[in-house]
Amino acid sequence: MADNRQNPSILVVHGPNLNMLGKREPEHYGSRTLDDINDALRAKAVELGLQVSTFQSNHEGEIVEAIQDAVGRIRGLIINPAAYTHTSVAIRDAVLLLDVPTIEVHLSNIHKREPFRHRSFIADIATAQISGLGASGYLFALEALAQLIT
Repeated sequence: MADNRQNPSILVVHGPNLNMLGKREPEHYGSRTLDDINDALRAKAVELGLQVSTFQSNHEGEIVEAIQDAVGRIRGLIINPAAYTHTSVAIRDAVLLLDVPTIEVHLSNIHKREPFRHRSFIADIATAQISGLGASGYLFALEALAQLIT
């Protein structure tokens, strides 16, 4: 793995439909947009001495490729696989390629939602899971990664 101790790099991966935040089901996901979340992450990263890159896709293969491209280049991963949380072995296998702390984030509490949302293919391989704290969950994840890698 690359030595990024000077400027630890964190990849944030947003799954399908998260590009519609602020418009889609605000009772579950809040009114903040994905751009709002990414801007807040970048600002917090500066405070923490980290670099953050963000990626969103509605396509499973593109998410897999983004994670594969990060191998050896990042020190931590924040991932909200969204609907793929409950279905994607491919994303799970890509995350397993990374030898970095990984925090799974969900805006809503997946355990208080429909039963099919209770199972995560990422949870057992993630360092931690933050669920139900809205957009703040991403910032908490970034703070946790800062503590784990610096």
